[in-house]
Amino acid sequence: MSETTEETAEEVLDTIDETGFGLAAWASIASVALALFYYYVRGDKQRGQFVGLWPATILGLAAYLRLGEIKQLLQEAEN
Repeated sequence: MSETTEETAEEVLDTIDETGFGLAAWASIASVALALFYYYVRGDKQRGQFVGLWPATILGLAAYLRLGEIKQLLQEAEN
């Protein structure tokens, strides 16, 4: 790897907090907890299943946005 690519990779890694979990991961964990609450505690199985689909969507959107950031950083490093 070139120096600029290594520096770019370090910049991307610096955006993740110390635990390795970003905002999307915490939102997904909260969504799973909410889904379990609706499904088991409130007995609303349909709503629990609906909310249970959110984590995949949240993580997919976060991955898409992160890839966009990485692409932009790499393009800036080339110039």
